[in-house]
Amino acid sequence: MSRVVYEVVQHDHGWAYRVGDSFSETFPSHDDARRAAEDAARRQAQAGDTESIEYQDKAGNWHEETAPGDDRPETEVQG
Repeated sequence: MSRVVYEVVQHDHGWAYRVGDSFSETFPSHDDARRAAEDAARRQAQAGDTESIEYQDKAGNWHEETAPGDDRPETEVQG
């Protein structure tokens, strides 16, 4: 099972959460950013429908995959 960590950090004169190299929108307070990160983590861990997805990797190559709706990562919020 994969693991996704949401990290609450100072960002752009406010607070945001970061997953890997990606930042959320900026929030005015740490508490607001933490609540948003907890909500996002909770939603990501919920089972959904099996769907076909397309994504582009860092090298610019496109990939198509089937994402099983019950294959959800373990999530954690830090900060």
